[in-house]
Amino acid sequence: MSKILVTGGAGFIGSNLSEALLKRGHRVRILDNFSTGKRENLNFQHRRASLEILEGDIRDFRACQRAMDGIEIVFHQAALPFVEQSVEDPLTAHAVNVDGTVHLLAAARDAQAKRFIYASSCAIYGDDPTLPKREEMVPNPLSPYALHKQVGEEYGRLFCRLYGLETISLRYFNVFGPKQDPNSIYSAVIPRFIGAILRGRPPVVFGDGEQSRDFVFIGDVVYANLLAMAARRVRGETVNIASGRRTALNQLLEVLGTILGEGVKPIYQRPRKGDIRHSSADIQKARRLLKYQPKTDLVKGLKETVRYFRSHFREG
Repeated sequence: MSKILVTGGAGFIGSNLSEALLKRGHRVRILDNFSTGKRENLNFQHRRASLEILEGDIRDFRACQRAMDGIEIVFHQAALPFVEQSVEDPLTAHAVNVDGTVHLLAAARDAQAKRFIYASSCAIYGDDPTLPKREEMVPNPLSPYALHKQVGEEYGRLFCRLYGLETISLRYFNVFGPKQDPNSIYSAVIPRFIGAILRGRPPVVFGDGEQSRDFVFIGDVVYANLLAMAARRVRGETVNIASGRRTALNQLLEVLGTILGEGVKPIYQRPRKGDIRHSSADIQKARRLLKYQPKTDLVKGLKETVRYFRSHFREG
């Protein structure tokens, strides 16, 4: 089995991915500074002896070098992943999302890692009205975060071409599921909505609620990452990871109301800077290169997410 590094492994996506890797018998090393990741996310039930946790920051090149020692495959999930935060504090976001990514690529090159799998974002597409979004579309980032992800993809391709490091960028759309944080002011829309409804509060919608997103369940994102470990002919490629369907926020609230058995009356506020209007993905390239096929539809994924939040709910 492979020795694998997961950066940001205490976060939402990273912890779900790390647990899946451990279940499959891999040795996993997590690098996280716990600024947004949570230690309780690492309370895995499987193969604890195969897990190593390093507390460190990807802005520190030496920490990246230590984490990369003996590693064969890198899943780079660590980031400041919030559009609003990158607008408010572009310097810190750049240091983490761009400098940190270059540190890890250089450390992976020096350690002769075999493959570097980069967590990118659909934010790169911006507000181009063309739907669905295809990987060959010209990027149009509307926020520092989106630009950082574009730069990370380009650095990955450059390291692949210059140094032979196998890189692939997975361009995530709107990921949701268990372990997602509902309490941060920057939290994604689904955990925010669920958290508000469970507390008996009206969920806040920024805009008119008719903006739409391609929501993809965390299990499908983990599945895509596992496929990317061994896929052939993916060197330097960028691939959309999504459900291939889009849902308006008002429709999402109706489904959540049905699942939770609650009448939902949202509060509508002004749109936020950097937010896009509509987003949905063409996932044909993922099907072709990775043999990826989403397994969990929106309703099933929301039911599983609601079960998790009900069992882990705390007053915030």
